[in-house]
Amino acid sequence: MLRQCRQPFARLARPSLPLSSRILSRASARHPVRAASSSSASNSNSSSSSSSGDPSASSTSSSSSRAASILGISLASILVGYGIASVYPARSPDSSARSEPQYGTPEDFKRAIAELKELFGPDAEDIISTHPEELRIHGFSENDYHPGALHTVVLFPRSTEDVVKIVRTATKYRMPIIPFSGGTSLEGHFRGSEVGGICLNMASMDQILEINEQDSDMIVQPGIGWMTINEELKERGIPLFFPLDPAPGATIGGMLSTGCSGTNAVRYGTAKGEWFLNATVVLPSGEVIKTRRRARKSSAGFDLTKLFIGAEGTLGIVTEVTIRLAPVLPTTVAVVHFPDVKRATEAVIDVMNRGVGIQCVELCDTEFMRSVNLFGSSQRTYPERDSLFFKFQGPTPAALAETAKIVREVVKKHGGDGFDVARSDREAADLWADRKNALYSGLALVDGARGWSTDVCVPVSKLPQLVLETKQDLAEIGLVSTIVGHVGDGNFHALILFRNDEELEVARHAVHRMVERAIKLDGTCTGEHGVGIGKRQYLYEELGEGTVELMRTIKKVVDPLELFNPGKLYPDASDAPSKKNTPPSH
Repeated sequence: MLRQCRQPFARLARPSLPLSSRILSRASARHPVRAASSSSASNSNSSSSSSSGDPSASSTSSSSSRAASILGISLASILVGYGIASVYPARSPDSSARSEPQYGTPEDFKRAIAELKELFGPDAEDIISTHPEELRIHGFSENDYHPGALHTVVLFPRSTEDVVKIVRTATKYRMPIIPFSGGTSLEGHFRGSEVGGICLNMASMDQILEINEQDSDMIVQPGIGWMTINEELKERGIPLFFPLDPAPGATIGGMLSTGCSGTNAVRYGTAKGEWFLNATVVLPSGEVIKTRRRARKSSAGFDLTKLFIGAEGTLGIVTEVTIRLAPVLPTTVAVVHFPDVKRATEAVIDVMNRGVGIQCVELCDTEFMRSVNLFGSSQRTYPERDSLFFKFQGPTPAALAETAKIVREVVKKHGGDGFDVARSDREAADLWADRKNALYSGLALVDGARGWSTDVCVPVSKLPQLVLETKQDLAEIGLVSTIVGHVGDGNFHALILFRNDEELEVARHAVHRMVERAIKLDGTCTGEHGVGIGKRQYLYEELGEGTVELMRTIKKVVDPLELFNPGKLYPDASDAPSKKNTPPSH
């Protein structure tokens, strides 16, 4: 039976939930959702020889990395203390060579699927799918251009208990598990492994479990979208919202796992702030943990919630999350135009230092403004110049007016003109929609084109140099592109359009140069899209070998069989610099 997965970048419609603000019933069956289109690609699924059966039948891959040796850590002793040594036998601590993980064979995977069908009994038809189209949709994406392959099976768990059953079975048969949520990834996070495996689609787990209005937090399942959460809060008359705002189709599980943010980051920060209070996680051992209590702050040991934020599903499967909420305040939107990006950025730095109520500030280049004139939703005509979109925030209309007055004066000093503030809530919404629909208006600039969307981030003062050099580079290669940036925090996005494989390779090299440029400016290869497959090769250069190897050590301890989202986040050993102990350059 073919199920449908969430449509990337599409607004998700779902039935209204009951009015109770306490624990809501968990879904017993998955809601129907929109079908996602995906580009066709050949199946590169291949098998690897390995022993099958109980995990204790064979040893794991190499247990001790260089960083672990430096720290004097014995993986075996850690696993004993962690309570999973009986599940994951470790090699002797003197083994330092890094070996390839040993996965099951195609026959092992068939036995795993048969066992799962027995475990789920009458519900198996709703939870387990091997339909070819289902496998294609989940194994590939038209949002990125990274290598991938078909999964062996797609599973739709409905509860934490379902996930535990799946993880234990996958461990028994050495079967990779790749989590899937909203399907909006741009860096290949849910691409299939070349050996096959399980795609764990969390769409069935999309419920609000509890709302604590007085504490400004709520407990949700990972498959629910941030837009759905905010719509539900609004419908219930609760004056709170969840402020992280990535792609419209993004869900809480994926947002936590990639460390996302969005246009609101200048005011509310990112996922790596305090917006995720705790998480219920199924570990590769099958054990279920909760990272902390619901209190707003805690000094009780490590903040393990943050261990899973940005881990991209490589350390555990998130099944419940407690998220913080913020009060809804009045907002309005303004737009202003500049002679060049340098003066626009200088104006933003000046504005931010005034301490006025800025929720968002977005830099849009000339090509972006041209695309909005052609395909924008507000039906207005903008000057085709480097421009800033501001979203002001304040407790009263008077506060918004005061902020607009101060910003008008500041941007004028830096050469900004045409400063225009929305005259109504409807006009403000239309103006902001022009910014938020950047992907669609940009793609429409070239008939039949596809787009490579990528992001980097640098200190705000370095943003003008990054934008200028990138625009020059993109102009020289002859491909149409649009540039937008969350200029308040130095995050920079480019959409590069291409029509064929030859132009795709040109775009790929342009992205590489953009990343290298950002890292040399003391920036990062990704501000909010995550690492996945597309950016992992840059982590040694950005973070330094010691930091990357420490990440590997944690991965080895938690997931020694390397079953959870293999091939993502952690760079290949071949990407390491030849000189050891090289610190990150600054």
